[in-house]
Amino acid sequence: MSTMPNRLAIPSDASSLPMTLPRLAEMKRLGEPIVMVTAYDYPSALAAEKAGVDLVLVGDSGAMTVLGYDSTVPVELDEILMLAKAARRGLQSPFLIGDLPFGSYEVSDEQAVTTALRFVKEAGCGAVKLEGGGPTSLARARAISNAGIPVMGHVGLTPQTSTALGGYRAQGKTAEQAMLIRDQAVALQDAGCFSIVFEAIPSELAAEIMPQISVPVIGIGAGGGVDGQVLVFHDLLGIREGLGARFVKRYANILDEMVDGVDAFAKDVRDRSFPGPEHGYSIDHDELTAFRGDDERD
Repeated sequence: MSTMPNRLAIPSDASSLPMTLPRLAEMKRLGEPIVMVTAYDYPSALAAEKAGVDLVLVGDSGAMTVLGYDSTVPVELDEILMLAKAARRGLQSPFLIGDLPFGSYEVSDEQAVTTALRFVKEAGCGAVKLEGGGPTSLARARAISNAGIPVMGHVGLTPQTSTALGGYRAQGKTAEQAMLIRDQAVALQDAGCFSIVFEAIPSELAAEIMPQISVPVIGIGAGGGVDGQVLVFHDLLGIREGLGARFVKRYANILDEMVDGVDAFAKDVRDRSFPGPEHGYSIDHDELTAFRGDDERD
């Protein structure tokens, strides 16, 4: 008797399928824009899940947006891992990437692989991201990739080393800088990176480099000629003070709403309009009478 092979049931909405690296590569091949956001806890990850984004990065930007540091440099590995674990619990479909914090991978290949393994084993990340395309970053990217852990690269403005770059400013605005960024991107690709972030580089430069890059390129301040875009969760939703970098587009002003909500609560408490009767619980009159009676006998 012949049997028919089982057929894979594919939902009509393919966005509900978990994102994989082969699917990501296929999106690049087909020219489908890739959506990536940062997330640092369960609520932000759940918002990314429900919005149907493709990639979620637990960025070291969480050092500033949720932990209150003045830069990404001070944040500890265990702090980022805590954020990544929380984000993991809010995700099903998006592919989760953990950002290796400053000082957690530079010392040696062994340190880098150990750190990456913690993101995979403890936080459930599918990949890690590291900054820079110099000799150290290339060696670490190659070592982590050889250990079987996918790596996302990052060139242009690299916040962890922004001091050496002259601060938080666009990179690649001279021919020399542009050639360096191009060479770093190609080198990261050759080192095994499955994707590369281009941050704060001229749009024309990004477009010039793209034909030499066969892996998906995610831009943040790199123009529309790349394969996808990423923004920091707190930037795009307005959950932080200030306007942010030039490349930020704000889609909501949630911080203002949060302040208004807390302010309204404080006013209600102070004028005793909260809580109202509808916010409390009742007790049966007979039970209250019995309680009072016991209290009087005592």
